[in-house]
Amino acid sequence: MIQESALELLCRLIEVPSISREETAAADLLQAYMADRLRLPVQRQGNNLWSVAPVCSADKPTLLLNAHIDTVRPVAGWQRNPFKAQREGDRVYGLGSNDDGASLVSLLHVFAELRDKPTAYNLVFLASAEEEVSGRGGIESILPQLPKIDVALVGEPTGMQPAIAEKGLMVLDVTAHGTSGHAARDEGDNAIYHAIDDMQWFRSYRWEKVSPLLGPVKMSVTILSAGTQHNVIPDTCTFTVDVRSNELYTNRELYDEICRHVRSEVKARSFRLGSSRIGEDHPLVQRIKALGGQPFGSPTLSDQALMSFPSLKMGPGQSSRSHTADEYIEVSEIQQAIEFYTAVLQG
Repeated sequence: MIQESALELLCRLIEVPSISREETAAADLLQAYMADRLRLPVQRQGNNLWSVAPVCSADKPTLLLNAHIDTVRPVAGWQRNPFKAQREGDRVYGLGSNDDGASLVSLLHVFAELRDKPTAYNLVFLASAEEEVSGRGGIESILPQLPKIDVALVGEPTGMQPAIAEKGLMVLDVTAHGTSGHAARDEGDNAIYHAIDDMQWFRSYRWEKVSPLLGPVKMSVTILSAGTQHNVIPDTCTFTVDVRSNELYTNRELYDEICRHVRSEVKARSFRLGSSRIGEDHPLVQRIKALGGQPFGSPTLSDQALMSFPSLKMGPGQSSRSHTADEYIEVSEIQQAIEFYTAVLQG
């Protein structure tokens, strides 16, 4: 039965650590499982694995099924071994069980069941690496090697509801400049005070365009560093800003507007992780809605940010369990996911 096979694979993956950029052992396990157990043709680059359904026609659209194999590092507070799958009732505990193992094993087994059946579209499965760090050795390096993709279904823990929009991410390194001096005298120009003014702007500024699905752009100061010792006026103060964009702005537009408002020097680490959205009139969204799905906007980032084609994310589990101690998935959620994915894709 598909559920038992998916659950068995999930437990095996939990027990093979697959921290981002350290996924080789997990990719080895998954490659062998796909080839030997599921009899799938598998291609691999780095720690990314993909399989293309055998009947691939140029006159059909192509649907990509994608989930990631990597995890974050285990946080403090685990009461269980994060690298041991432990089943307690309906729950399976373990790092990556919810994010993103359940989606990965569910989509893989649905792909294996449907790959030889006639469909109105071409089907591709991709297990990608480095998602948790948006690494360049992940999905971004593989997409050019796949058939032309028309739409993607990305497995992420959403309670099996379709996230048809998600916020983007831009990380800013900001440096306020002043002049050093002795703290005992009226000397120097304190960079911390300049930074405070700019941090207050980041805290209070309200962006004009508010998305019906994603809400406003959100900016948060998350890291701060200044000073060398108590009696020296600091000449620099650096801080980091986490910017979550909605689909109504590009990251470059946000950056240019920020630079016009703050006095400090602002550097963006990247502009590549933009917000994404798929229209509610898209056939894939319509099919999911017809089966009872309720579209929503997601505040969290996924590999969708690196896709140039329409995509949505939907998978078993809950985002609130991700990156937490004693992460778990429910066995019943995997069963429901397999059934729902199958119903969607057979439509």
